[in-house]
Amino acid sequence: MRILIETMSEDFSNNNYNKNLKDYARKLRNNSTLAEVILWEEVLKQKQLKGYSFLRQRPIANYIVDFFCKDLMLIIELDGTIHRFQKSKDKKREEDLKAMGYNIIRFHNQEILKNIHNVRISLELYIEEIKV
Repeated sequence: MRILIETMSEDFSNNNYNKNLKDYARKLRNNSTLAEVILWEEVLKQKQLKGYSFLRQRPIANYIVDFFCKDLMLIIELDGTIHRFQKSKDKKREEDLKAMGYNIIRFHNQEILKNIHNVRISLELYIEEIKV
């Protein structure tokens, strides 16, 4: 695993930004899910969450993460129905990203759609924990 991480850090700069995935990330941003739009508009856009700046659909290494905050090294992932069928793939992705030093928090789309207020509170508490 260490060799993979060292190789990746040589190939990618700017927090493992992968410019080869830039066009695909743009496509995903332009075709966001309803849950992504709600979280972005109501919680993350324009430093609404504790003054931190977030990016949408950020290429990191060989992955595109839903939301990313550079200052916190925080990735926010939203899980729709498809994630029920790719648990091992999601686990590997999360292990790889954590090995690169990222903090990851996941929410189900339904949490965003039905209770965005609690999602905001959860994120605020999580940020306080990782800042320590």
